[in-house]
Amino acid sequence: MAAQAALPQLDGRTFITDGGMETTLIFRDGLELPEFASFVLLDDPDGLAALRGYYASYLAIARRHGVGIVLDTPTWRANPDWGARLGYSAEALGDVNRRGVALLEEVRAEFEDVEMLISGCIGPRGDGYVVGDAMRPEEARAYHSAQISTFAGTRADLVSALTLNYSDEATGIARAAAEAGIPSVISFTVETDGRLPSGQELRDAVAEVDAATDGAPAYYMVNCAHPTHFEDVLNEGGLERVRGLRANASMKSHAELDEAEDLDQGDPDDLAERYRAIRPLMPGLNVVGGCCGTDERHIEAICTVFG
Repeated sequence: MAAQAALPQLDGRTFITDGGMETTLIFRDGLELPEFASFVLLDDPDGLAALRGYYASYLAIARRHGVGIVLDTPTWRANPDWGARLGYSAEALGDVNRRGVALLEEVRAEFEDVEMLISGCIGPRGDGYVVGDAMRPEEARAYHSAQISTFAGTRADLVSALTLNYSDEATGIARAAAEAGIPSVISFTVETDGRLPSGQELRDAVAEVDAATDGAPAYYMVNCAHPTHFEDVLNEGGLERVRGLRANASMKSHAELDEAEDLDQGDPDDLAERYRAIRPLMPGLNVVGGCCGTDERHIEAICTVFG
C-alpha cells in the first residue's frame, strides 16, 4: 500500500487524462490502426511523431489549467492475444510496452512544469464491449502478468486497466499488479442501463474486486460509456472508490457504436456540464478525461468546469 499512497491523485487534487486515443488517431488524423491497436505506431517514425503530438496537446491543456495529468501508454491492445493477431511475439510485445513508457518519459521531460504520471495501459483480453470466453481470476492474473511485470520494470507510475467488462478479469489484473509491486487502477465499462456488459451492477463489481484482492486497486474508474448510461446508479451508493471518469462523447450504446461508420463526437460543452452535474454525486471524483469520440475540445471544456 505504500506505493499506492504515493500516487498524488489520491489526495483529491484534480488530474486529467487524454481523450479517445484510437478514435482521434483514426478518424481525425487518418492513421491506420489494425485491430484498433495504437501500439503499432511505436514502430513507425511518422506514428511516433503523431503520438508525441497527441500527448503534447493534452499536456498543454494541463499546463493552462494548472492541473495534473495521467497519460496512458498506447498499449491497450499490447497483450498476447491481440499481439499475436498482429504478428508480435511475446518478446516483441515486451519491447513495445517498454518503448511506450520510454516515449512518455521523453514527453514528460519536455513539460517539466506539469505534474504528469505515466500509466501503463492494459486492455481486456477480448472485446471490451462483449464478454466472450471469460477467465477466472487466477487465469486472468497469469494472462496479464507479463505485461504488468514489464511495466513494473520501467518508470511507469501505475498501470490502468481500461474497458473491463466483468469482475473476474479485473480481480486477476489487480492481483498481478499487487504481486509486481505497482499500483493499479481498474476501469469498468457499462451499458446504457449502468450495468457491466456481464450484467453485474457496477457497485457490486467494485465490491467483489475489493473483497477478492484486499482492496488492492488504488482506485476505480468508469470509461467508454456516456454519463447518461450510469448517472442513475450514482444515488445507490457503494461507489466511493470510483475516483475517475473517462466518458464517451456519444450517447449511443456499445452495439450502436460498433455499427456506426462515422465518429459521433457529441457536444463538448454538454459533456462537460454532465461532468459538473455528476460531481456532487461522486465526491471522490478527481481524475477526469475522455474515451471514444472525445478529443482536446472535450477535455478543455471539462477542465473549464472541473478544474
